[in-house]
Amino acid sequence: MVDVDWDDLRARAVEAARSAYSPYSGLQVGSAAVCDDGRVVLGCNVENASYGVGMCAECTMAGQLRLTGGGRFVAVACRSGAGELLMPCGRCRQVLYELGGPDCLVDTPAGVLPMTRVLPDAFGPEDLP
Repeated sequence: MVDVDWDDLRARAVEAARSAYSPYSGLQVGSAAVCDDGRVVLGCNVENASYGVGMCAECTMAGQLRLTGGGRFVAVACRSGAGELLMPCGRCRQVLYELGGPDCLVDTPAGVLPMTRVLPDAFGPEDLP
C-alpha cells in the first residue's frame, strides 16, 4: 500500500483546479490521485457551451492515469480553485470505482472513506458476465 500525504494531495487538487476551463459555471474543479505505483495524476474540469458534453475533473484525471502508464487509483482528493472540498458526482464515483476499486480512498466531508462507503453497492466489472 502506498502512503498518502493528504495535505499534499489536496494542495495538488487545488493547483489543478486553477487550470480548469469553467467560463459558464465559474466553478473550478481539480482532482488529484495517488496511483498504486506512487505517482500522482491530476485532472480539471473542462466545460463546453453545450453543457452536457463538459468533462469533470475526475474524468480528465482518469485519462491522465491511462496516458501516464495505467495502474490503479489508491487515493483521491477533489477541490475547488479556492480550496473547498468537493465531492465527485455520481458519474465520477463510478469512474473512480472502475479505476480504483472498492478500497480506493476518497477525501469526503465525513473524512477519508473507501469507495465502498462513497458508492455503496457499486456496479463493477465483477457484475458483468
